[in-house]
This record gives sequence, structure tokens and C-alpha cells, in this order.
Amino acid sequence: MARDYFGLTIPYLDHLGVEPVKMGDGKATARLPMRPELHNSRGEFQGGSIMSAIDFALSAAVRASSPDATGAATIDMNTSFLAPALSDLTIEARVVKAGGSIAFCEAEARDATGELVARATGTFKIFRQRA
Repeated sequence: MARDYFGLTIPYLDHLGVEPVKMGDGKATARLPMRPELHNSRGEFQGGSIMSAIDFALSAAVRASSPDATGAATIDMNTSFLAPALSDLTIEARVVKAGGSIAFCEAEARDATGELVARATGTFKIFRQRA
């Protein structure tokens, strides 16, 4: 059964095991549980899986920034990896500034000990309900 990603069905995130936690007021939280299928050759999270979970959290924050936002598309995303990810990750994302059609966001991914393992910024196209 497909997981509910704050009102959306996203099969790719099901495949990765991303867990939506909360969304509201221009913020979103997601979890990425450590699984062997997501390891790199050193037994750490592979960076692309982390980026995918961050991208989801950022876009959810965009949807949470406005009652008429129905979706968000990534225009640009920059991710810096600060430490190896060796345990479940929690991603906190927030909208820094949103205009009529573009939102600027940031996110942090922390491991189970609270260590910052990745930080990202992103620019998103906002999709809105049409009147």
C-alpha cells in the first residue's frame, strides 16, 4: 500500500523508505531510515538517497507555505555533505522566502545523535489552485 506524503502518492519515496513526519506553516519534517539498500561502498547512506529525501522535505515545506499551493517543482538545489550518515536521518525543511510563483528554502539532515550530516538550499516553482 502506498504511503500518504502529505496528500500525495510518490512511489519513488516509497521505494527509498522516506517517512513524512509533519508539515505546516512553511515547514516540513521527514525521516529517512537507514537500510542496507541505501548504502554506499563504505556502509554509509549514499548521497543521492539523502538528496531525494531533502528534496521531498523542501517541496513539502513549499506546499505548507500557502493554503492554495498544490505542488512544487525543484528549479535548483544545492546540497553540502558535512559528515558521513551512519544512522536514520531526520530532515527539517523551511521556506525562507516565498513570492507569487517562486520559493526559496533551506533544510538540514541530522543523524540519530543530532549531528548535522547535510545542509541544502533550494529554489522551487510553486503550483497553485486555479480559481
